[in-house]
Amino acid sequence: MSVSTKIERALTASPTIAAALYAAVIVMLLVTAWAAAADLYGRASAASDTASLLDQLRGRKAVAAAENGPMNGSPFLDGPSVTVAGAALLQRVSTAVGNAGGTVQSSQVEVAGNRAGAVRLVMSAELDLNGLQRLLYDLEAGMPFLFVDQLDVQAPQAVGTAATGVGRMHVQLAVAGEWRGAAK
Repeated sequence: MSVSTKIERALTASPTIAAALYAAVIVMLLVTAWAAAADLYGRASAASDTASLLDQLRGRKAVAAAENGPMNGSPFLDGPSVTVAGAALLQRVSTAVGNAGGTVQSSQVEVAGNRAGAVRLVMSAELDLNGLQRLLYDLEAGMPFLFVDQLDVQAPQAVGTAATGVGRMHVQLAVAGEWRGAAK
């Protein structure tokens, strides 16, 4: 007697076994359908999150372009003298720190560098991590071309604030730009 014949006789002899197998097959199909639906829901949720992040990034790009204006400004620090160019650099960086939610603690402009036309600003400020990211992007993406030569960051000293990521950091940065000379 073959195996299929034995199974057929067992199922016809006992309707309870047949009903139990039928119910098991139905439950397995329902579980499979539920898992597929849950997977589709998860993928749709991930796609929605990604789309909203993309919209947010596009919005930031549009806001940054509106704040900084078009990138058709001069790549050099403007001013009739190197001292005025240094003051313009100080104003530009101070404004960027304020826009990032930080406060300037101290600043020093160095106009007599080792290169002709180089203007360097050393600044100490306090701001949070998100503000630091916005500040660095603002400085290096806008006009005039500014370069962060040095960046020193000290995390908050309190254990509770450092562990939760909350708190303001002490940041010291050196930013450099080029002055092309008096406009003619």
